[in-house]
Amino acid sequence: MDKIYEIIRDCTGFEWDAYNINKNWEKHNVSPVESEQIFFNNPLLIASDIKHSKAESRYYALGITDRERKLFIAFTIRDLKIRVISSRDMSKKERDEYEKHD
Repeated sequence: MDKIYEIIRDCTGFEWDAYNINKNWEKHNVSPVESEQIFFNNPLLIASDIKHSKAESRYYALGITDRERKLFIAFTIRDLKIRVISSRDMSKKERDEYEKHD
């Protein structure tokens, strides 16, 4: 199993910052529940976000909600909790990549 997936496997839940909950809803119409759902549905693609990993390790995920909405999630792990930084619909390029694994 890839190291990144092991990190997710060991997580015990989610941690939300009030700003990010509101930002994701206001900018992208994505609720916290939808953001969390992708981590429980397959396929789930996760990669390191090296460009944005200066202060802490960051990752991004491509996944699908229970209602089949395809989302891009930027996140980090703090104290075994997934902390969503940004959540939005996938771009066309991201959808094309995701659908290769669907």
